[in-house]
Amino acid sequence: MGWIPCSGYSGTKNKVEKMEAQDSLVGQIKATTGKLKRNSSTKSKDTSKNGNPDHIAAQTFSFRELATATRNFRAECLLGEGGFGRVYKGRLESINQVVAIKQLDRNGLQGNREFLVEVLMLSLLHHPNLVNLIGYCADGDQRLLVYEYMPLGCLEDHLHDIPPGKKQLDWNTRMKIAAGAAKGLEYLHDKANPPVIYRDLKCSNILLGEGYHPKLSDFGLAKLGPVGENTHVSTRVMGTYGYCAPEYAMTGQLTLKSDVYSFGVVLLEIITGRKAIDNSKSAGEQNLVAWARPLFKDRRKFSQMADPTLQGQYPPRGLYQVIAVAAMCVQEQANMRPVIADVVTALSYLASQRYDPNTQHTGQSSRHAPGTPPRNRRGQ
Repeated sequence: MGWIPCSGYSGTKNKVEKMEAQDSLVGQIKATTGKLKRNSSTKSKDTSKNGNPDHIAAQTFSFRELATATRNFRAECLLGEGGFGRVYKGRLESINQVVAIKQLDRNGLQGNREFLVEVLMLSLLHHPNLVNLIGYCADGDQRLLVYEYMPLGCLEDHLHDIPPGKKQLDWNTRMKIAAGAAKGLEYLHDKANPPVIYRDLKCSNILLGEGYHPKLSDFGLAKLGPVGENTHVSTRVMGTYGYCAPEYAMTGQLTLKSDVYSFGVVLLEIITGRKAIDNSKSAGEQNLVAWARPLFKDRRKFSQMADPTLQGQYPPRGLYQVIAVAAMCVQEQANMRPVIADVVTALSYLASQRYDPNTQHTGQSSRHAPGTPPRNRRGQ
């Protein structure tokens, strides 16, 4: 699924800017690095041997090299496609590694600006729950991104339209994915300096590695967040319909809490197995958040929200707690939503409480989850 204006209207397609040579692109990337101060862990990974903190770790590849890796972008190497273009599985002989290669559609939605942002963000930001960018290609008007290969695909593939015979996500795996995705978002909000607003959190952008380890991907819409006395960043409204926070969709004022809302939608998808927007359902059930809000008010109806494919194999207390977290995240008033660090605390606790369907003891402790940390990080 590619990205579209949050209002749901396609509007005029973005003009794809053209560059004359690869050197021009590399120069733009390096010129922008000063805008993002890296924390100590990032510096240690990205600083070059001569101590230059502006070193870009991502490698540059020729188009010929990437074409060879994907056997000229053959159909059998195709992993998926969306509004940005197509993603192929390939093997790069120069580094002896299987990779995922995203070939941006030259006439598509993701233009040169988003390409630059993606390279910049993923070159400077590193965390176990962010996808690793290996390199990029900017030969002529070709724009390609090379990532680590994530063998289990995206979260969307494991929640929606699952083919017969494919393994369903159990409760423990869902909580592990939710907690890991929240940790990736927490890194962007609380560890990056200045903070980074992801702006396009959705199930198709959460990739899964071995053991269902989640990583956030696709940073083409990411924005540097507000600093100092500023409470928001004003920008054109972009994202994916169904995931955008209402205040951002209406005003274009982007805050860290906009990401928290999007995370709440993803969490609801993990809990219910429903899509954020599903036009195949009746009018009152097409929008996931609108469908869920009345159910939030009655704890006796929480069991109706559990994904039927779980077949009742979940801890009731754990279900109530994770629904409560989702309900807080998708509150209409941004200042009523929790900071992502509080969400991480709650979900990490739930993920640590292993549920065993074969025993009566569910692993849910009678004691309450540990207290949440103070809300003095970056509240908006």
